[in-house]
Amino acid sequence: MIDQRAGLSGIKAPVAIRVNPDVDPKTHPYISTGMKKNKFGITAKASIEAYKIAKSLKHIDIKGIDCHIGSQITQLQPFADALENVKTLIGTIKAIGIDIEYLDIGGGLGITYDDESPPLPDEYAKIIINRLKDMDIKLIIEPGRAIVGNAGILVTKTLYRKSGENKEFIIVDAGMNDLLRPSIYNAFHAVNPVVKKNKEKPIKADIVGPICESGDFLAADRYVPDFKSGDLIAIMSAGAYGFTMSSNYCSRLKPAEVMVKEDDFQIIRQRQEYEELVKGESIPLFL
Repeated sequence: MIDQRAGLSGIKAPVAIRVNPDVDPKTHPYISTGMKKNKFGITAKASIEAYKIAKSLKHIDIKGIDCHIGSQITQLQPFADALENVKTLIGTIKAIGIDIEYLDIGGGLGITYDDESPPLPDEYAKIIINRLKDMDIKLIIEPGRAIVGNAGILVTKTLYRKSGENKEFIIVDAGMNDLLRPSIYNAFHAVNPVVKKNKEKPIKADIVGPICESGDFLAADRYVPDFKSGDLIAIMSAGAYGFTMSSNYCSRLKPAEVMVKEDDFQIIRQRQEYEELVKGESIPLFL
């Protein structure tokens, strides 16, 4: 299909093929992408045939190879194993007369949400250099979460307190539509008061939103500060897979985004208005 579209456009399309190195990244199964059972990429064996086909196509210019094994990876060995597998494959591809100029090794370097101890970027770099130092190749790296994950927070306000028979609930004005990770991954996000008060004894509670789902929580069965109505709460580590996964579920408006640098701040995305929820919709004439 790429060859066909490139021909119609009168260009030669630069391509890379994504390979599945079959490496266990030791992360949450929903964000594992480099094992045989995952939907991403093709096997090393299949990729060799794919490169042969690509080489025969008139409007294709083979540039590289791509792999990505997962996200929120906190160990170096999976990266090392993937690099070794891809390095071997590049040698096999070169033997059939195809030079690989670019190697995209994806991303996946984890961050600290709770008590994880992910490798530091320089440790990650040493693994890469050690495995690829004898190769003449341009490297592409995609370290998104490692850069922005802990640079963002979700600020929410405490609305109500509710005491159940077995549990205390802190009801806030943010929900799973704003930060989906706790609901779908049971992900941990630290919870801090925006304004620190006198130290109070933490309480065990769920921090929940206003959406009609039992999965609408930002923290569950956690010891958190004894937040009262009106208190602002910072849900930490929301810079990656936060706003980008947000939605208008239950006709909820997306919050504003604010960028802060020291004492300066600026709204970089306006808060949604209700009119935007129905913009572009129309009532069919047959109703």
